[in-house]
Amino acid sequence: MLVKTQVKYIQSLSQKKLRDEEGVFVAEGPKIIEELLAAGNTDLVQLYAENSWIQQQAFLPQNAVQTVTAAELQRISSLHTPNQVLGIFRKPVFPTGLVLRNKISLMLDTVQDPGNLGTIVRCADWFGISTVICSRESADVFNPKVVQSTMAGIARVRVLYEDLASFLQNHADIPVYAATLNGTPLPKLGAVKEGILLIGNESKGISEELLQMATQKVTIPKIGQAESLNAAVATGIILSHIV
Repeated sequence: MLVKTQVKYIQSLSQKKLRDEEGVFVAEGPKIIEELLAAGNTDLVQLYAENSWIQQQAFLPQNAVQTVTAAELQRISSLHTPNQVLGIFRKPVFPTGLVLRNKISLMLDTVQDPGNLGTIVRCADWFGISTVICSRESADVFNPKVVQSTMAGIARVRVLYEDLASFLQNHADIPVYAATLNGTPLPKLGAVKEGILLIGNESKGISEELLQMATQKVTIPKIGQAESLNAAVATGIILSHIV
């Protein structure tokens, strides 16, 4: 049975300040929990699960698993429809040192929608992109909505928060490809072996300061009448061409 202090603590982790202080994040649902348990670079703190899910698992650290009812799961879940299991995990630990050479990385200029950020991290995971550099104004990657959208990509993709202009100045030898509405069409873009793909804010796009620092602007050719593409959709399309 969950006690009041447990419920209060889990609910408090919806706040960034508390997540940062504790160094943890929350994930929910069988698929993402199972992938996080298998990922290896994020440690389990505690699982709260219905008995039906627990019985299906071959290997679980019993000292970190607490059986709860569906009603109890509803109390601690951030989902409209709780899904069998909720886990608290330590934030992932990645090797020290940042490598940008001979690879493609992502840079996000104030991507604020949690669903967009999570889907972009998931796209990065799919295409083997190991690093995403976010502006400090972007959504928090450990926000529960972001975590759910990454589908465990959060454990395999390193997400950093930096002053983007300073970061690019410090890595001026790495080419920057800015996704814009007016640029080199993707089919005309040559092979990309190294660089940073820069994606802008959902409504304002890329800031003028960062655009001035871009090596090349690239665009997805438009056939229909839509004004623009969702940031996550655009990221996936571009990565599918250049990776």
